[in-house]
Amino acid sequence: MKKTVYFILLSAATFLISCASNTTGIDAYTETLYKPSYASGFEIVGAEGRQSTLLKVFNPWQGAENTETTLFIVRNGEKIPAGFTGQVVKAGARRIVCLSSTYVAMLDALGQVDRVVGVSGRNYISNKYVTTHPEAVADIGFDGNIDYELLLAQRPDLVLLFGVSGASGMESKLLEMGIPFCYIGEYLEESPLGKAEWLVAIAEITDSREKGEAVFEPVPERYDALRAKVAAATSKHPKVMINTPYAGSWFMASTESYVARLIADAGGQYVYTQDTGNQSRPIDTEEAYRLAEMSDCWINVGSAASLRELAEIVPKFMDTRPVREGRVYNNNRRTNPSGGNDYWESGVIHPDLILQDLIRIFHPELTDAEPTYYRKLN
Repeated sequence: MKKTVYFILLSAATFLISCASNTTGIDAYTETLYKPSYASGFEIVGAEGRQSTLLKVFNPWQGAENTETTLFIVRNGEKIPAGFTGQVVKAGARRIVCLSSTYVAMLDALGQVDRVVGVSGRNYISNKYVTTHPEAVADIGFDGNIDYELLLAQRPDLVLLFGVSGASGMESKLLEMGIPFCYIGEYLEESPLGKAEWLVAIAEITDSREKGEAVFEPVPERYDALRAKVAAATSKHPKVMINTPYAGSWFMASTESYVARLIADAGGQYVYTQDTGNQSRPIDTEEAYRLAEMSDCWINVGSAASLRELAEIVPKFMDTRPVREGRVYNNNRRTNPSGGNDYWESGVIHPDLILQDLIRIFHPELTDAEPTYYRKLN
């Protein structure tokens, strides 16, 4: 009789412990599992005794302040934490829809591009798997004109999306359809290495964080080695102009921006010094002309593939110093027939290759490497 009572009490205690374990609150997820060294927009946390993790994404669109989205990544059949109101996906997501081509590039770098089952604007994507497997990768359209029926037919485990000036317009429909989603905010990172580090966040979703860390690890090493080489070998820093008009306005990036940092790390001097904020600003044509004439080099000149095409965009600028001296370069060396530019795709996870290209432009004596993303306009 005593043994029976003992076993009943033991079973009850085990049941209560199990129930308590399965109802761990979201507040328990405070253990930092991965804190990025360069990116500022995400963090991966866990809880003691739990295999599931939480991917936190901070301020995932322009102008966001104190905004956090969360994705709970379930492992080992563990319960969703009590009080959790974010998105939920099972670890190792196999069927992923990518709203940006950079997410495709990150999955490709992880050796997992075959998990992509949907994209937005397939014709503008350079990735070989996506372009050669139309039967496996659906083009679901663009934000504002999404084919939700086609999206649902892909049976996605997760949609990777982004916000521009606010939350994606797809949110409400995805919630209605019961399709999990996660914001990826790599485009907001000002650090070139910070952009690339987001592949670790995607690796966490596909249950391969260790692989993600291993893929990312050599990128800062190569980048920093190139930066140190330039810093040690050069004392002159050519002034660099960027861009052409877009939608009637000539936007210049701030001095703290991604492109400004690349220019500085490659041994150049960004010619526009007026704006130290975190957003691009429009300038008038007269100011743009003055900056171009002051510059030694001019890069990232829109869609132009030749000086003739540049003349069609900005005819009044064809007598500026970079044009006269033949130092105009564009980042569209790897552009497909539809206009998709691999610079904005695989280039995001290869800032070291972009840096090498810029070193070749600013200080050609320091490298004989063939260009990857840039070409000189003739």
